[in-house]
Amino acid sequence: MSERRQLINLAYRLLGSMADAEDAVQETCARWYAMSRPEQDAIASPGAWLTTVTSRICLNLLGSARVRRETYVGEWIPEPLPERAEWSTGRPGGTMDPADRVTLDESVSMAFLVVLESTTPAERVAFILHDVFGYPFAEVADIVGRTPAACRQLASSARRRFRDGGAPATPAARQAGIVKNFKQAWEAKDIGALIGLLDPGATAIADGGGLAGALARPVEGGEQIALGCVGFASRAAGLKVLERTVNGQPGLVAQQDGVTVAVVAFDIAGERIKHMWVVLNPEKLRPWLTD
Repeated sequence: MSERRQLINLAYRLLGSMADAEDAVQETCARWYAMSRPEQDAIASPGAWLTTVTSRICLNLLGSARVRRETYVGEWIPEPLPERAEWSTGRPGGTMDPADRVTLDESVSMAFLVVLESTTPAERVAFILHDVFGYPFAEVADIVGRTPAACRQLASSARRRFRDGGAPATPAARQAGIVKNFKQAWEAKDIGALIGLLDPGATAIADGGGLAGALARPVEGGEQIALGCVGFASRAAGLKVLERTVNGQPGLVAQQDGVTVAVVAFDIAGERIKHMWVVLNPEKLRPWLTD
């Protein structure tokens, strides 16, 4: 169980879902405890065994996830995570086990996870294991079932996607300032100010999962996004917008009657917001349900 946090961190980065990550780690633990004590003692490195099993379970889940998402209602966005101090079980006063908390760094930013969604399952596993967790390709090969050379190519292919789509990172303090200004403009329903903060070619994607009202397609263009934000605020009586850390980056949380109804993550380049990801699906808001 001392390995649980490492496994949760790995599984979340691979799957983009805490619920699926918890299931994968639970299955791994079940397989470990299903073995006899002599079988467990015969394993030279339990940590390596657990990592291998979790990675293979995630690889299988990634394949089936692509099929499930073909029937998913609307756009699919990775499950957003709060910073450690803000974890909640969804019950008043409830907090999540520290072992289940994901270490928030660049490899769990929403922009990072969204790019990962464009990779194949094998590319994703090879890249995360090698580039994020530092596993040598010889060990990655054993997990993925490919040669070390093939795994090196898989990771290189995934890495290329980040180089092709990446822009110079805006300093965190400046990102926080831009998000703060966006919050104030959103609360004031100031369309002009919102447009000024959005890149003219910005894109906004909302994930309602069929359980909350969300546009089925991305909204393109700063003006259209600004109008959509003001429309959302106008429809949601008593909406309260809070500055929060979302997947390790400055973001916003919208609440009604103290309950989180939306989590917003941003991708900021220079002085403008290029992408917005709005998670409305209540099933993905479990850690955010109470303030």
